Amino acid sequence: MPKINGNEIRPGNVLEHDGGLWAAVKVSHVKPGKGGAFAQVELKNLRDGRKLNERFRSEDKVEQVRLDQKDQQFLYETDGKLVFMDSETFEQTELDADLLGDRRPFLQDGMTATIEYYGDEALSVRLPQKVVCKVVETEPVVKGQTAANSYKPAILDNGIRITIPPFIGTDEDIVVNTELFEYSERA
Repeated sequence: MPKINGNEIRPGNVLEHDGGLWAAVKVSHVKPGKGGAFAQVELKNLRDGRKLNERFRSEDKVEQVRLDQKDQQFLYETDGKLVFMDSETFEQTELDADLLGDRRPFLQDGMTATIEYYGDEALSVRLPQKVVCKVVETEPVVKGQTAANSYKPAILDNGIRITIPPFIGTDEDIVVNTELFEYSERA
């Protein structure tokens, strides 16, 4: 694994630090009036989700870790485990449903997700940025309600509550951004 200087850490880098794997969430470079410059880094543990604030001076060396990414197809869920299949080798992988967190409802049968591995250990699951969902409950369309910023609440077929434009009605398919939990466009 390559070692990098403390001032080369960027958001999104995965580091091996204190015996764990940490992702750099926020990085700010600080140059105090007295003493040497340093990078103030907010780290998130990839295994248990703990957060840590750490200072790295430019002469500090840290191990940068490269994660392998594989696109795998979601098959089914059983006992809190999500089962994915590698589309090349047809190997099946079981992962904890907790890896997805609050984005879990957006996972659909047959969906292809990107799984990041460190060796043989799966650390995270990334869903496609946009997913098609059906609106199951919302207020009726009101004629003449065309204000640019007026949105109304809606419940999707996966149970998620979002706000949608007033012209979208019940039983319509929409595209939802899975990172921001927002309406994106009509499907």
